[in-house]
Amino acid sequence: MEAVAFVHEQLTVKRDFPKFKAGDNITVNYKIIEGNKERIQSFKGDVLKRQGTGFTQSFTVRKMSDGVGVERLFPLYSPNIESIVLNKSGRVRRAKLFYLRERQGKSARIKEKKQIHTGPKK
Repeated sequence: MEAVAFVHEQLTVKRDFPKFKAGDNITVNYKIIEGNKERIQSFKGDVLKRQGTGFTQSFTVRKMSDGVGVERLFPLYSPNIESIVLNKSGRVRRAKLFYLRERQGKSARIKEKKQIHTGPKK
């Protein structure tokens, strides 16, 4: 079993994505293939959950589009993910934010986590 894991790691390139968790606002730039054309589509929203371990990790992103909630599940190590950009870090107390599905407006907002910024030493 250890040999299989070793070969799997050698064949797949582990890419560096920013550390994000449930509650963070991210933009996923995803490669869309339509026929013989290829384009990059960005999907910006809040992370509802992360699940799985290793190369089977996936995460769900939710955004509001014309008043309708749209959720999309992305495999983390998919070759079609061009990049992930962390926009805001959210302050939540849960790992899975399914309660946001029933909420609208102000109650569906996620507070931003305040970052401690240490300036240059004097």
